[in-house]
Amino acid sequence: MQAMPQLTASDFDRNSRHAALALGLSLPGDTVLYLLLPMFAPAFGISLFEAGILLAANRLVRIAGYGAVARFYAHHGERLTCSLAAVAAAVCALGYATLSGFIALLCLRLLWGLAFAALNLATQALATVEPAGAARRAGRSRAFAALGPMLALPAGGVCALWLGPRVIFFVFAVLALSALLATRHLPAVPHPAPPPGKKWSRFPGRLDRFSFIEGLVLDGLFIIGLSYLGRDLLPGNPVIVAGVLLSVRYLAEIVLSSAGGDLAERYGAEVLLVCLAVLTSVALVGFGLGWLWTCALAIVILRALLLPLLPPLVALRTPGPGRIQALATRSIWRDLGAGAGPVLAGMLLPIVPSAWIYGVAALLLSATAIACWAPRSD
Repeated sequence: MQAMPQLTASDFDRNSRHAALALGLSLPGDTVLYLLLPMFAPAFGISLFEAGILLAANRLVRIAGYGAVARFYAHHGERLTCSLAAVAAAVCALGYATLSGFIALLCLRLLWGLAFAALNLATQALATVEPAGAARRAGRSRAFAALGPMLALPAGGVCALWLGPRVIFFVFAVLALSALLATRHLPAVPHPAPPPGKKWSRFPGRLDRFSFIEGLVLDGLFIIGLSYLGRDLLPGNPVIVAGVLLSVRYLAEIVLSSAGGDLAERYGAEVLLVCLAVLTSVALVGFGLGWLWTCALAIVILRALLLPLLPPLVALRTPGPGRIQALATRSIWRDLGAGAGPVLAGMLLPIVPSAWIYGVAALLLSATAIACWAPRSD
């Protein structure tokens, strides 16, 4: 196996930045599909029910395929892995612009799920390859990765009104191909393979449980609840307003994720994780009680500060060859939670008071975060 060349702090920063740029340029096709597919399902030749399945399919294939992606990544390194993923993202965006029907779109969603798994894993791994400055790099990489979706969402909404919901995906295909300009600068050397027996466990550890609940609550219950509870309060054209609201979430990541990483470097990722999770829980309770927009803004801000904390914490607790597999495992649990959240929200919001739903969600988020704050943890 080729030895890893001696790298400086600026090399670590540059590699992390290039991986994040590749992810940010590949993401718009997926994020805008979340906006347009439910609203314009007939234009894609599908029903609304099929749209829901398609939007969940990429998470399902990641849950099943993260292990294989992690092994490919370890054997071939970042350059080849991320380059193939960027090409796959371009193929998917081109397919969204030209293909119709459930089966064709399902194949594209499964392909995108594997591509995202590779890009996401590389972004986290390169941010945490060196413990010194890992939290700072993780925060800045989140900011770079969020730039593409933040700009693409409102553009997708406006383009859908003027030119229809599919034309914009031609642009996103070109953007994804431009990610190759970033991936060509990534390291090409392989990584040590994870130790034998380090397989995904069905029994989650403490960080796994927090990842699951974070995905369930912040990427599931909160996002769907904001749309459901605020649907009568949105002025103007729904597709543009929804696009702007979704882009605010990415704008918060751009502005605040670096700050979250810097705070973690100063005060420690564990302490900050607990403090921010408890504050988020307070905001969730207010959200459920009806202080919708004020608490939603607070949750978006706190979520952006929380996002860069887990990768450096995982790397700190799983040093050596097991780090890549550990990062993949945490992503699996987050995907499980994020996939279950919208289903749970759709079942509960029409029949259960929102104060109960978000009160219980707040309790779970705080409890799992506090459980991570231990001298020895999973």
